[in-house]
Amino acid sequence: MQTVKMVITGPFNAGKTSFIRSVSEIDVVSTERKISSKAERVKETTTVAMDFGRITVDDALVLYLFGTPGQKRFDFMWEILSEGMLGFVVIVDSARPETFREAMGILHTFRAYAPTPYVVAANKQDMKDSWSVDDLRIALKLSDDIKMLPCVASDKESVKKVLLELLYSILEEMDAKQGA
Repeated sequence: MQTVKMVITGPFNAGKTSFIRSVSEIDVVSTERKISSKAERVKETTTVAMDFGRITVDDALVLYLFGTPGQKRFDFMWEILSEGMLGFVVIVDSARPETFREAMGILHTFRAYAPTPYVVAANKQDMKDSWSVDDLRIALKLSDDIKMLPCVASDKESVKKVLLELLYSILEEMDAKQGA
């Protein structure tokens, strides 16, 4: 059986935990804690170490999903979680432009950890004030060759499309390495 480790990352409250919960076939192992700071009271809890979920694609393939904490004070976990990853998803909250620069910093950090395939998920596309994928691509200064997909982290089908795109990129890279 082939296992593929994928890391799901992005800024605080971008939707990483919801993304993993919507597709995991197991109860997500989560390290959430109550938020004490009133400044960050957009939600009640935050991931402090990681989220873990699993998807069995078929008899020969299992995806392991590792979600990173989004708050800067827990970013020491990023490098640990990136070890052995075959690809990653950067989730961007497309309704919160104040987080776009941070999302790009996270993308560059993970590219430095490992030159693996990645996709960018424009989350919260169901919200009226969300930026379109095209506008978000311009704001993030992403070239056309970077896969950027619309997403709603709480929608299983939407999340599956993002993960499939990443999986296709990982398999293409593995085939290229085997052919070299």
